[in-house]
Amino acid sequence: MKSKKSQFKRRKQVFTSITIIAAALGLTYAPIPGLQQTVVIVSGTELQEPLQQLEAKFEQENPNIKLELKFQGSQDMVNNYVDQKNDFKPAVLIPANGEILTELGDRLRTTTQTEPFYETPQPLAKTLLVGLAWPERGKVLFPNGRFQWSKLEQAMQAGNWGKVGGASNWGSFDFVTTDPTRSSSGQLTLNLWTQSKLGGAINADSFNNSSVQTLFSLIKKSVYQPPRSTDILLQEFIVRGANDADVATVYESVALYRWQQSAASKGKPYQVYYLDPSIETTATATIVRRDVDAGTAKAAKRLLEFLTQPEQQAVFVRYGFRPVNNNVDLKTVPNSPWNQNIPGVEVKPSVKILPPPDSKTITEIQRQWERAN
Repeated sequence: MKSKKSQFKRRKQVFTSITIIAAALGLTYAPIPGLQQTVVIVSGTELQEPLQQLEAKFEQENPNIKLELKFQGSQDMVNNYVDQKNDFKPAVLIPANGEILTELGDRLRTTTQTEPFYETPQPLAKTLLVGLAWPERGKVLFPNGRFQWSKLEQAMQAGNWGKVGGASNWGSFDFVTTDPTRSSSGQLTLNLWTQSKLGGAINADSFNNSSVQTLFSLIKKSVYQPPRSTDILLQEFIVRGANDADVATVYESVALYRWQQSAASKGKPYQVYYLDPSIETTATATIVRRDVDAGTAKAAKRLLEFLTQPEQQAVFVRYGFRPVNNNVDLKTVPNSPWNQNIPGVEVKPSVKILPPPDSKTITEIQRQWERAN
């Protein structure tokens, strides 16, 4: 009897030990109720697909951190945050370019007199502003294969294709860009167009020029209900097709990512044109201080470190972005769009690359757009 009792006792001790070990492992690898951090991220729509893909992987590797992704046009993001119009409390903001964060920081420091960000903003992915045109339209408008703002302006002034060498049954000439009061790509478009109009570098005072004011009025009359974000614009461009949308300015990233969609939808996919000069933008993340405690900020920092690692940077490349991590090569990433023979696309386009306009110039672009009629 003693032997059976002692065996039972030993089994019970072993079972208890296993239970304790299992519980300890559970505490190590599973979320602890009450200790899970929720990080709300507001990103420009151009990063929507790659961030949604990476969300599950990050949460799997960091079970105590839950991500909530929100998407807004870059300028909307700043305005909504400053004016506290969101019905949620963002911890991370990722607009399409770092200059927008500079503008945000300046606005917040003016009103609060405190440092608005936890750390220096972190670059995540790069892209360029490019032009798009349906093949037949592009050959007529840009016969030398190079995008030209002056040709675009002439077509807008003419109003229809028959007056600029196109077929009369092509109807009206339709250019599309995003709303510069809500989206970064619209701001960059107007910045480069103004530079072309004035023949060189510009500043905030350039928008007092009468020829620039006339140009803005022409564009505003020609662009019907500009979309609030770049990805929405391109989806509409593809759906509308050549009869209702002829030429557009978008980010290279979204142009490459949605190229197959245009091929499937219209039979003849659009052509990509590199602007010369063009502007390189860097989607940049910052951890904001308002309503964000130290624990949430630490979790957010872990996310940003995760996004800049080579494996995640390769995901951005597959969605058409250029990496900020120099260890990632555009051509060797599996399923890279730079290996898909997309018309006009180059790994190293032979054009001059400019930084985004500063916050004062962006403000003047928005002001001039709102005044134009």
